[in-house]
Amino acid sequence: MNKSLNMNTIIILLCVGLVAGILSGMVGIGGGIIIVPALVYFLGVSQHTAQGTTLAMFLMPIGILGVFNYYKAGHVDVKTALIIAITFVLGSFVGSKIAIGLDQTMVKRIFGVIILFISIKMILGK
Repeated sequence: MNKSLNMNTIIILLCVGLVAGILSGMVGIGGGIIIVPALVYFLGVSQHTAQGTTLAMFLMPIGILGVFNYYKAGHVDVKTALIIAITFVLGSFVGSKIAIGLDQTMVKRIFGVIILFISIKMILGK
């Protein structure tokens, strides 16, 4: 992605962040499902760069206020979250190594198939 951002790009990024944040707070999605496609299709970023940028965003405590609200309402299983977080770190490392070695078109297709499968399962599942 271009290091110097013009005003249109900044506005797009602000909107993407806001929509992803709202959807993350509402239904627990945002990073991969919203931000990666938005970077690829609205800003022309490569699939690899979109995924790497989204992972970099996760390094900051972006969901802390949303988590706080869910925690106050008794809807956070801290032990489960910690276990998933630990394995997520390892999985993220391994997955990024695999993705970087694949052609960008193949990574897009894998990403699309996973989202399609999850969508069908959620729509048709119980």
